[in-house]
Amino acid sequence: MSNVPSAKQRSAWERFFKSGRQDSPFKRILIHLALIISSIIAIYPVLRVVSVSLRPGDRLLSTSLALIPPDATLEAYRVVLFEKEFPVWVWNSIAITSATAVIGVVLAATSAYAFSRWRFPGRSPGLVFLLSTQMLPAPMMMVPIYILASKLGLTQTYRGLVIAYSVTSVPFSIWILKGYYDTIPRELEEAALIDGVSRLSAFWRIVLPLSTPALAIVFLFNFMAAWSDYLLARVMIASERPLWTWVLGVRDFQSQFQTQWGLFSASSILVMVPVVALFLYSSKWLISGLTLGSVKG
Repeated sequence: MSNVPSAKQRSAWERFFKSGRQDSPFKRILIHLALIISSIIAIYPVLRVVSVSLRPGDRLLSTSLALIPPDATLEAYRVVLFEKEFPVWVWNSIAITSATAVIGVVLAATSAYAFSRWRFPGRSPGLVFLLSTQMLPAPMMMVPIYILASKLGLTQTYRGLVIAYSVTSVPFSIWILKGYYDTIPRELEEAALIDGVSRLSAFWRIVLPLSTPALAIVFLFNFMAAWSDYLLARVMIASERPLWTWVLGVRDFQSQFQTQWGLFSASSILVMVPVVALFLYSSKWLISGLTLGSVKG
């Protein structure tokens, strides 16, 4: 017996997967159902962390499945914000990650422009070398970075950590921006140069404004890489408690024999606030970056 579908079956299959505004109601229901299930799977762990942060004491496990326990309390948040050094840790993280993101964007934007617009000896090997640095596991970079920072006197300082983060994030950022610059017509810059604008001014006034979505993506990438890093921060500033970032500080809630789950969970929820605010603020550029080029005319 042949397994080839009949013409009637093919027609029904094509009608089900028809694209555009003529999608069948059943297909739309399935799509929305899949999106709802995926959202629940993604959000449920966060809600469980919120539930643990509202429980009194350090109670991690409970027989109740309620997300908000009947004896809910904000004591963990009060302790974290007013009795611990958590605000200092968050401020340190914001300062370090913001500096890293800005420096990374500046270096990547100018370097990617050179790789995109000029042909010079070593250009192709340089791009391959930058890409190859991203293939090395992060732990392998800890020793050479620490040795260089130690010889330069940059250990246990903000400067050393910012430079280390910037160096590790710039190569990937250059590749992202270089590919984006390649899509910008050279004729726009050539017209500006004919009008008497300098190359630097054309880059500043034409290329950078058109590259805002890519710059926003690079900024977020650099910010998130530095914001959630633990290994490099542990190596560079572990012995200087006043310089701790939030990832090192939250680790302090766990000892050899006890873990303060309430404080741990409350801190995890609070550190989401700056990141969520940043994503909401930059969403307009991210959306434009995703939709750029989808419409011609």
